[in-house]
Amino acid sequence: MPLTDSMPTAAKLVSAILLAAVAWFACDAIRPLLPEQTQFGWFNYLGAGIGLIVGWRVIGRRVQGGMFEALSGGLTGAAALVFWNLLAQSFNQMLANALSRKYSGPLEGLVGVFYIAVDYTQYLADLRVLAIIIGGSVLTALVANRFA
Repeated sequence: MPLTDSMPTAAKLVSAILLAAVAWFACDAIRPLLPEQTQFGWFNYLGAGIGLIVGWRVIGRRVQGGMFEALSGGLTGAAALVFWNLLAQSFNQMLANALSRKYSGPLEGLVGVFYIAVDYTQYLADLRVLAIIIGGSVLTALVANRFA
């Protein structure tokens, strides 16, 4: 990894801010799809925080080239955003289940994270949610590429 990869740049800042906004709107689009009894709490804030980090570390590093590198970085950022948000939200739900004594041991809880993540992927099949995540991530990378 070159030393310049850890340096702050305008492209990293722009991609972090824009991807956090994309994650916030994606979380808002997912809310009506979840069951009514869902307690959201910090749902949008966690999603936006992960979007901030993914925008800085994934998209911000990949927009130094041309348009095709920016498109590739945007798609990679969308995949990373979905993966880390699924993992974080599943872990949060597993903790809530563990506090309700739904697991008999810690290993069952860790395995439960992945079952919950698989269950949550059904909410990502909505066309509006996919358009926000993929379109927003690619647009973020294209805008950040202008600042590189």
